[in-house]
Amino acid sequence: MVSSIVSFPSPFLMSSPRFQAPKGVHDILPDEHLYFTFIKKVVRHRCREAGFRRISTPIFENVEVFARGIGDSTDIVEKEMFAFETKGGDKVALKPEGTAGVVRAYIEHGMHMWPQPVELYYIEPHFRYDRPQKGRFRQFHQFGFEVLGESDPALDAQVIALAHKINLDLGIADRLTLQINTIGCPNCRKKYREDLINYYTGKERSLCENCQGRLLRNPLRLLDCKEEDCQILASMAPKFENAIDEECKEHYALLKEYLTELKIPFVENSHLVRGLDYYTRTVFEFWSKSEGAQNATGGGGRYDGLVELMGGQSTPAIGYAAGIERTIDYMKEAGIRPPNKDTVHVFLAQLGHIAKKRSLTLLNALRERGINAVGSMGKDSIKSQMHVADRHKAQYALIMGQIEVQEDTIILRNMTKGSQEILPYEGIVDVVAEKIGVKKFDKRKLWEE
Repeated sequence: MVSSIVSFPSPFLMSSPRFQAPKGVHDILPDEHLYFTFIKKVVRHRCREAGFRRISTPIFENVEVFARGIGDSTDIVEKEMFAFETKGGDKVALKPEGTAGVVRAYIEHGMHMWPQPVELYYIEPHFRYDRPQKGRFRQFHQFGFEVLGESDPALDAQVIALAHKINLDLGIADRLTLQINTIGCPNCRKKYREDLINYYTGKERSLCENCQGRLLRNPLRLLDCKEEDCQILASMAPKFENAIDEECKEHYALLKEYLTELKIPFVENSHLVRGLDYYTRTVFEFWSKSEGAQNATGGGGRYDGLVELMGGQSTPAIGYAAGIERTIDYMKEAGIRPPNKDTVHVFLAQLGHIAKKRSLTLLNALRERGINAVGSMGKDSIKSQMHVADRHKAQYALIMGQIEVQEDTIILRNMTKGSQEILPYEGIVDVVAEKIGVKKFDKRKLWEE
């Protein structure tokens, strides 16, 4: 018998593979992080102002947290969840949304014993196996907030107002419309579900493939399908308002009254139902004025039965979440550029061993003073280092060679004007700080960030 030997080319002879990010995910480069940082600061400020406290839940949870919380019949659980089995046999999933994990944490840590309502916010990555397209990724980031423990519609209005304030702060509120609706309580939906099934029976062939499957599992989802034929059928479907009981009608009426008092414009949309099973009564979304629901920035609603469904006590709650990537798209369309605190104030160029040693101390002193300083520590010429300073768009350059070391001086160059002056090395940090307008740095401010 002749054995065949498969030979592989030496890795040293092979060209290196050209690795790319997996489909549907993306790198967040420094310029993009300017937007992320700005959005996070706005969200943190507004949430703290309203008494919310930050929470972070694990990137992955037991599959059942999402299957029970979001609903087995939702697109997220059926098609979009990244679920896998660990080496120990546990079935877990990367979190596709934030609410279910927050509710799990609320129950696990006995938050029902805290002062009610419990107000929490988060800023985290999420994951869905979805078809990548504009504003939709397989790894994406959301900020959101949840209020657990009270059912008053005034809280619904406050959550919507908080989301609206954030949109105003980010400069995108005028590009969005607030869509609101009520989907009633479970009793209301049971009656309406029967009305919808009766209406759609015999019309199944006119529905898209997804809606044909939803008809018996989750008929409310037929109302917010984006397919044209499904939208036409939905426009003639029985109205939800005919199935809403008096208590739910009153809750909705009060919400509209409060939003009017807060001067927050809204559009009533009887077809707005949202895609998750846990919603009750109030649902709302912020839609693009130009693209409608196709490019909504965020949405939320009341989920009064979810805590009990997941094993806790009966606890009313409401929440909201918005996509950060989609929000950034709107900011860019509006021409909004976040403030850049990464600006290089000073570039330090040096030549010679002794100058390099001294520049290390000087760089630390500049940074301790609150001055953004960058130094070139290679062996390049001063001319080459000045090219690097230009690329950094530094406001000033400090130049130190062997002569300057011997004379205990340093050259300060204004990179905008092209002028320069020779100054004493002693006290140069204060001189630079005065020129760029940096006050004495207080480290305690780090705790306020």
